[in-house]
Amino acid sequence: MSTIVIKIGGGEGIDPCALAPEIAALVRAGERVVIVHGGSHETNELARALGHPPQTITSPSGRPSRRTDRRTLEIFEMAYCGKVNKALVEALRREGVDAVGLSGIDAGIWIGERKSAVRAVEDGRTVIIRDDLSGRVESVDGAFLRTLMDAGRTPVLTPPAVTPDGIAINVDADRAAAATAGALDADELLLLSNVPGLLRDRTDPSSVIAEVDGESMEAARTAAGGRMQNKVLAAEEAIGAGVQTVVIGSAGGEGAIGRARAGAGTVFQSAGAAV
Repeated sequence: MSTIVIKIGGGEGIDPCALAPEIAALVRAGERVVIVHGGSHETNELARALGHPPQTITSPSGRPSRRTDRRTLEIFEMAYCGKVNKALVEALRREGVDAVGLSGIDAGIWIGERKSAVRAVEDGRTVIIRDDLSGRVESVDGAFLRTLMDAGRTPVLTPPAVTPDGIAINVDADRAAAATAGALDADELLLLSNVPGLLRDRTDPSSVIAEVDGESMEAARTAAGGRMQNKVLAAEEAIGAGVQTVVIGSAGGEGAIGRARAGAGTVFQSAGAAV
């Protein structure tokens, strides 16, 4: 019996509920499964409908992220914790999975520090943003998640996380999934989204880099652009935390989870992982 953390992206065109039958098959086979999901597209759509359009900030290193003021965080929670999370829990329960939908706030599953200041590039110059409600997961309550799994439940987790003093913060779901996989001593972490893997040429979907190891990690960081940078960083953090195998792959098409587990996409492996 292995522990598998599956992160399902929230980009346009991804239907997390379509993966429910495969997740159910894993659970029936005795695997311990934790789902982490995003909801960026649903959040963008809702933000526009509510008259508070999404804003993106770009760090000096080129990594994009959501500008998260208080109103954006409220909309974020409506989409991530409400619509997307409950739709996925509903789909899993229809498949016979005893799914439990939780955010990182619940029970303090994901604890993180809010960034006191965010550096962003605007019109070619670096600015400091001090009211952003974002941060990163620094600790995961693995014992609580194991208790749920020991009771036959399948956790379905989503941002936000929460600070030690009880403030909700937006966190990157890929890196949160990596931290969760590390805390659970997971055997596998699957990062599934609307891309086939890490590409050598970002304009060519057929240029997937099949494998990344310690020696090629720097080249992988260089090849990554945009939000893929966070996925590569998440993969690196998970491997560093002891996860044996991480796959960046596609969430689309029939058998997406099985294909990723078979190596379709970009596979990151620890030095001791079986080949």
